[in-house]
Amino acid sequence: MTEIPIWPGSSSFTTGSTPFGYFDSEASFRTDADNVSDWCAKRLGYPLVDIELQSGNFYACFEEAVAEYSNHVNQYNIQQNMLSIMGSKTDSNLTHRNISTGMGPLIQLATEYGSETFTNGNVTFHTASIAIKTNQQKYNLNKLIRDVAFPTGSIEIKRVHHYAPPASMRFYDPYLGNQAMLDTFGFGAYSTGVSFTLMPMYADLLRVQAIEFNDMMRKSSYSFELINNELRIFPLPVKDFTLWIEYISKEERSNPLKYANGQVSDISNAPYSIMKYADINSVGHQWIFGYTLALAKEMLGYIRGKYGNIPIPNGETTLNSADLLSAATAEKQGLVTELRTMLESMTRSKLLEAKRAETEHLNVSLNGTPLAIYIG
Repeated sequence: MTEIPIWPGSSSFTTGSTPFGYFDSEASFRTDADNVSDWCAKRLGYPLVDIELQSGNFYACFEEAVAEYSNHVNQYNIQQNMLSIMGSKTDSNLTHRNISTGMGPLIQLATEYGSETFTNGNVTFHTASIAIKTNQQKYNLNKLIRDVAFPTGSIEIKRVHHYAPPASMRFYDPYLGNQAMLDTFGFGAYSTGVSFTLMPMYADLLRVQAIEFNDMMRKSSYSFELINNELRIFPLPVKDFTLWIEYISKEERSNPLKYANGQVSDISNAPYSIMKYADINSVGHQWIFGYTLALAKEMLGYIRGKYGNIPIPNGETTLNSADLLSAATAEKQGLVTELRTMLESMTRSKLLEAKRAETEHLNVSLNGTPLAIYIG
């Protein structure tokens, strides 16, 4: 049987030495890979005891530790920024990017209500016209509109363009009539009449009332009733005219797929990639070194666990597999807990709380500071 070499005391990293090759192209990773391997071997007892690992084992642990650190930080960033990045393009790498907490997603959510309030929205308003006939009061809009435009769906009438705009929309500036007089006094070149004259409120109310009375006495006084998409005109029409209607398709409103493909929808396609090793600071590197050592202990524990006892002259020796596995599990859990706790302390809410506390303490300190008295 061929003898498998174990850790010789040093290593020389080359591209392709790690399982995935995430960081093989980075000079800093290649340098630290050999340094971390040497450090882990010595922390495990080399050269006093043999370390049944090869350089490739240490490299794999090192790569996994960097990826694990990146994974935890990316999870935190996705959790914090999901509302801000939802709907953005998935072809942008957001790793190590400062994300703006804009109003886009909230406005996007508000557009769902805009269709119902006629302020904005993402549901198309369709238009149609109905020929109102003399002495015909009822009109089935399902037959006139739905069966023609959406024969397999349902429609909902949103607006009937029959009433004239309110008087307030057709209110003309009452001061424009005084412009000629202002021109006579030499004020016309400066601004409109509203800057120089003041009219009582009842004058404006009388003008609005005059417009409404004009509509009532000289124009049509038709009204309508809409029940289950059946339109009824009141009073009975005495002439033919055209009535315009706006409506929506209920299927379009209920369709949740209103946005294009290639947008962030959930945690699975949030564009966060594995960090570059060189972009991680010294705090992160120290965490990675500790996690690499824990992984190396775990691996060495599994290897030594294959043989519980090793025969030696005049007896046998027991390997420390259980101790290595126990220590590795505790160290990994401790490092992950430490990292997650630190990340949780950096949430926006926690940072704002810390800023508020800092401001309150500063105000208390300033209140105890004597203030200068200025005498003018």
